[in-house]
Amino acid sequence: MNEEPPLLSAFVAAINRGDGEAFLDCFLPDGVVDDWGRRFVGRAAIRSWSDAETIGAHGTLTVIAVLSADQRQIVADTFWKSEAFTGPGRFTLTLEGGRISELRITES
Repeated sequence: MNEEPPLLSAFVAAINRGDGEAFLDCFLPDGVVDDWGRRFVGRAAIRSWSDAETIGAHGTLTVIAVLSADQRQIVADTFWKSEAFTGPGRFTLTLEGGRISELRITES
């Protein structure tokens, strides 16, 4: 599967242009980020994480391959480059109502 779902495209574009509000708007208000086992729950916690490790770290995200995508979940292998970390990863986005309920970042 190579086609990038619209929510994933919006998520990646928000990160790559450094738009923290658009990035947060991809998540449900009580959304979760699980970054290699570290959990951040809710908009304030996700903003704090992003300020340190995503938007605030001048991150850029490249989707290498969309492994699966449906109304409930998107799984993509990615390459991340930032001041905090550079390397491959797997992003699993669990979806609810067209937004991210959980983003899990793991080894690809």
